[in-house]
Amino acid sequence: MPRRRLHATVRTKATSLRKASRRKVVLGLVATVWPAVCPQEARGQFEDVSATSGLTAKLVSGSAGKPYILESMAGGVAFLDYDGDGWLDVYLVNGGTLESLAGREPAPSNHLYRNNRDGTFTDVTNACGVGDSGWGMGVAVADVDNNGFEDLYVTNYGPNRLFLNQGGCKFEERSRESGVDGEEWSSSAAFGDYDSDGDVDLYVANYLEFDPRDLPQDSLLCRYRGIRVQCGPRGMVPTADRLYENLGEGRFRDVSGPSGIGSAPDSYGLGVAWADFDDDGDPDAYVANDSTANFLFRNNGDGTFSEESLLAGVALSVDGKEQAGMGVDFGDYDNDGRLDLAVTNFSEDYNSLYRNEGNALFRDVSEMAGLAEPTWLKLSWGVRFADFDRDGRLDLVVADGHVYPEVDRHDFGMGYRQHNSAFRNLGGGRFSATPLSASSEQAHSSRGLASGDFDNDGAIDLLIANLDAPPTLLRGVPHGGHWLLLQLRGTESNRSAIGARVTVAAGDLVLVREVRGDGSYQSHSDLRLHFGLGQRGHLDSIEIRWPAGTRQVLAGGPADRIIEIEEPRP
Repeated sequence: MPRRRLHATVRTKATSLRKASRRKVVLGLVATVWPAVCPQEARGQFEDVSATSGLTAKLVSGSAGKPYILESMAGGVAFLDYDGDGWLDVYLVNGGTLESLAGREPAPSNHLYRNNRDGTFTDVTNACGVGDSGWGMGVAVADVDNNGFEDLYVTNYGPNRLFLNQGGCKFEERSRESGVDGEEWSSSAAFGDYDSDGDVDLYVANYLEFDPRDLPQDSLLCRYRGIRVQCGPRGMVPTADRLYENLGEGRFRDVSGPSGIGSAPDSYGLGVAWADFDDDGDPDAYVANDSTANFLFRNNGDGTFSEESLLAGVALSVDGKEQAGMGVDFGDYDNDGRLDLAVTNFSEDYNSLYRNEGNALFRDVSEMAGLAEPTWLKLSWGVRFADFDRDGRLDLVVADGHVYPEVDRHDFGMGYRQHNSAFRNLGGGRFSATPLSASSEQAHSSRGLASGDFDNDGAIDLLIANLDAPPTLLRGVPHGGHWLLLQLRGTESNRSAIGARVTVAAGDLVLVREVRGDGSYQSHSDLRLHFGLGQRGHLDSIEIRWPAGTRQVLAGGPADRIIEIEEPRP
């Protein structure tokens, strides 16, 4: 692949300093009066248990000054059950330094932590053999070979890594043999069975060309509000994404060309998620691109895709501008049975909420939902729909943090380290900012975010990656509400049941969820489906549409429990 000297313009928005200052004042007033007018929500939805969790591995990603774009982008995390004991374990992706790339110092390693079932974790990286020391970016998890154990795929700046889980804390590194090692700078990855053949395929979002032997030099193009900052991504060379078909037994082939994925222009891919947004029985793929139009690949059902982001209304901002997409997630926040879409963006721009209108159309409702103003000065990354207060409506959680440490030296109304965000779903299409944690959560420059129930108490917990620091672990402490947690296992479908659609009915409440752990930013979340039920303590029915096409209807029963369901065999 040809290399060239890299010069780049910086991601900027046409916003005056006066406008930014006005927004800063408004946001300051909101932060001041919120606890007074909403004392219950001021308690926070999560408890910060990072200090006692045992998750001590520091995310290393370049130098503190972050002069080059490679140093700002790492930070994937995963909730997974690698040992199949029913308790979520943790995988942390680590970065690197320019010195470690040059071999002048040891490279940091990724870390796997086993859940001790008491709120703490033990590092088992070396024992299990998953300590990859490439410059890591993200992680995706699924049972690739359908042997009953969750496998790990790690994206890197450089060759990616596939670790096949053999059980008993034994992983085999099979990247090159599998055909998914790649050589590009990869960001997020996502598993989904796009061809419905019973095993999971792999989408890899790639970012841009970066050569540490030919680093970007100071240029008038490498400026943000007149100050010298890192260059990129504009002006750098974007790279093409990859789609890999699973051939079985841990082997894949690149089908980017024949599938139509390769027909999209090279872009700065960052976030990716599979979801059946049009409810036709096969998964589609959405990609959040940095500084270029986003992609929506609609599955044609014959092994090919059509890129329809512009037609669907999810390529650009509401005023037709390219945004700097980072993270992405799907979820039915308005309980109409259709999967909606959330996308996080750069600072001095709003995070996007797209309501699924049906007929393959979305509508940008960020402003009317109350999300535009409070996210304007944030630089947001990981994002998840999650019912953290268990009232039957999906809320939003977001990981925030800037890429330019230099902003701390100027009165721009934003900091390099930022507090992460939570937005409570009020119903009627409206969200309201709420404190994430009752304690004084430390500000970080955060990246990846995963959700899951690590202590099996029916409350959603969060795992967040922080540059140059250990991760944040937040334990959910909802103030009431019944719940249900479903663990699905495929037989004719892929073993992870990724792509299964579940409809739960409880009185006047009907909730739709899909099994998927992808999305957010470079991270993987709990594959179990969490349902908040509010005051409804009894289920009427559970209906499952398995990826292989089988429909299963189960009778209801009491709430507040974890249920494991296996796909019926013919």
